[in-house]
Amino acid sequence: MPIKVPQTILTLVAGALLLAACGSDPGSDTGSDSAATSSGGDKTITVYSGRSESLVKPLLERFTQQTGIAVEARYAATAAMASQLLEEGERSPADVFFAQDAGALGAVAKKGMLAPLSDDLVNQVPEIYRAKSKEWVGVTARSRVLVYNPGQVTEDKLPASVFDLTKPEWKGKVGVAPTNASFQAFVTAIVVQHGEQKAKDFLAGLKANEPEIRDGNGPILEEVDSGKLAVGLINHYYLGELSKERGTTPDALTAKLHFFPGGDTGALVNVAGVGVLKKAAQDPDVQAFVTYLLSADAQQYFAEQTFEYPLVAGVTPPAGVPALAELQAPAVDLNDLDQLEATIGLIQESGLVP
Repeated sequence: MPIKVPQTILTLVAGALLLAACGSDPGSDTGSDSAATSSGGDKTITVYSGRSESLVKPLLERFTQQTGIAVEARYAATAAMASQLLEEGERSPADVFFAQDAGALGAVAKKGMLAPLSDDLVNQVPEIYRAKSKEWVGVTARSRVLVYNPGQVTEDKLPASVFDLTKPEWKGKVGVAPTNASFQAFVTAIVVQHGEQKAKDFLAGLKANEPEIRDGNGPILEEVDSGKLAVGLINHYYLGELSKERGTTPDALTAKLHFFPGGDTGALVNVAGVGVLKKAAQDPDVQAFVTYLLSADAQQYFAEQTFEYPLVAGVTPPAGVPALAELQAPAVDLNDLDQLEATIGLIQESGLVP
């Protein structure tokens, strides 16, 4: 079934919903992708995934192997997938929305499309990483960071705040991915923490500083690592993913991570999370899928294979990064990041998206 997306979203994703992605950037295919089906037969669920196929597919296949429940997965950018759900409404074939950020989940929940999850499920995750309404729950956490090339920016010259990137000394040196869901959530966090005018000023200042626009976090990291870019705004786990791809360790890469201190908005800790469509609320296969995402097996997969922070107690966190509890994240309630449409408008108005 083709994905139909409103023109505003088409513009935001620069005319390509189906970007080839690495890590948690938009997926590469909106067509159905059936995980291996066990001999059990016809049990199937449909997952709308704002997480990339390369990241999610191995886990979905593992779920199918363990449970006999086949998964029909449709991949697209998180914002586009949220828009698709809202457009389809009750006609949507989706059972589950697996999103890259809390804002998209909140936007869908705000339209009354998601069912509350059971206490047994949501209580496995700290309260700050789940919906107050229980309509979505975080699966993994990630921190926004500044990735930098030490050959171009020494540690003593790193900005204390993300807002410093609008200063003249950073002109032409910063890579950003304004069509990425994590960047959109970060902009929403500015609005929540500091007000809409602060977000407008930041976006205008960033635009005036002639940033290097890329379609995802992965390309930004690769260019910083090679020295083509001095710095870039990404999520922390991309460093681990790139090192794994190259058969080395994060420390062996040239690029390094700078975690903004002092509760700066640039250090937003967001979640990838999951919500269940109301029509599927009583489906035991759907409940089994959400339960699996919060299992030790799946949580360890994310920590080891994608370098994200697990949210369930007792799971070993990723190596080479500060502990989740040590991050100096801003005081932003993830439940307030549901202003997706308004944020898209701000980014478009800034001119960061052609």
